[in-house]
Amino acid sequence: MRLVQTLVDCEKESAEPALPPELREMYDGDLRFGASSTGRPYVFANFVSTVDGVVSYAIKGKSSGSAISDSNPADRFIMGLLRASADAIMVGAGTLEDAGANSLWTPEYVYPDAKSFYAEYRVNALHKPEYPLLVIVSGSGRLELERAIFKTSAMRTVIVTTAAGKAELARRGAATLSSVEVRALNSKNGNSNSGSIDPLVILELLQAQFGVKTLLHEGGPTLFGQFLAAGAVNELFLTLSPQIAGRSSDSARPAIVQGVEFVPDSAPRLQLLSAKANDAFLYLRYRRA
Repeated sequence: MRLVQTLVDCEKESAEPALPPELREMYDGDLRFGASSTGRPYVFANFVSTVDGVVSYAIKGKSSGSAISDSNPADRFIMGLLRASADAIMVGAGTLEDAGANSLWTPEYVYPDAKSFYAEYRVNALHKPEYPLLVIVSGSGRLELERAIFKTSAMRTVIVTTAAGKAELARRGAATLSSVEVRALNSKNGNSNSGSIDPLVILELLQAQFGVKTLLHEGGPTLFGQFLAAGAVNELFLTLSPQIAGRSSDSARPAIVQGVEFVPDSAPRLQLLSAKANDAFLYLRYRRA
C-alpha cells in the first residue's frame, strides 16, 4: 500500500535497494544515507511545520508535533521509517516534556501498522539492534524519570548533561534505572555546571562510547539550532502541514530553528533530494549543500 507519491527524486538509483519491498512500496521509493565526511555521526533531522513555519503551538496539551501534523498517517510512517534507519535518536528536554508520559521513541510507536516491516529492515537489512539508542540532552538534569521511556528495559537511553545535571539526576534516582546511562560534558562556555553543551562534543561522545554512525535529530528547535550552527546537520526531512498557525506580536510559537541567527553570507543552504505528497501534505528531504 503506497502511503505517499513521489513528485521529485534527485537521488541516484542503486542496483541494490536499501529498503525491503514493502517499505519501498509504502514510501514510493528507496531510502539510503551516506557516511559523514567529517568522521562524526551522519545527522539527519525530522520536523513537521505549518505553512507559516510554526513547529509547535506552545499551548499546554497541544505543544507536540502531532498538533501540527494532525497525526497524519504518512508523516507518522516516515517518522517511524527514519527511526528504524538510525543508530540513535536525539531529543531535547523540551521535546521530551511535550510528548506524552507514555511516549516511546521506537519505530512502531508512531506507526504500529508497519512494525514487522520496520523490524525486518532494521535487524535483517541494516543489522542493527532491535531499537535505536535514545539520546536525551538536558543541561539541568531536571527530567521526569517516571516516564515510560525510562522504565522500558528494551530501549537503551543515555542522558547527556552537565556536572550539575548529573548530580540532579542522581538525586532523582537515575542510578536505579537499569536501561539509563548518564554522561556529563562541559558546556560550550567551559563550565561543567551550566550552559548549553557543544554539539560536536556530543557527537564525539556518541561515536566513541556508543558506536553511533547515524543520528536522527527530532528537536526541539533550540537544540536543532545549536547543531545547525555548529555545522553538524547533514540532512533535513520536513513535513509541510496544510495549516497556518500565526503568531501574535509576543508569541512564543517556535520555528524550526530557535536561539541562533544567520546572515545571508553564512545562512545554511539546502539541496532538495526528494519531494513526496499525500493529499495536501508535502514531505521534503534536503541535504545541506
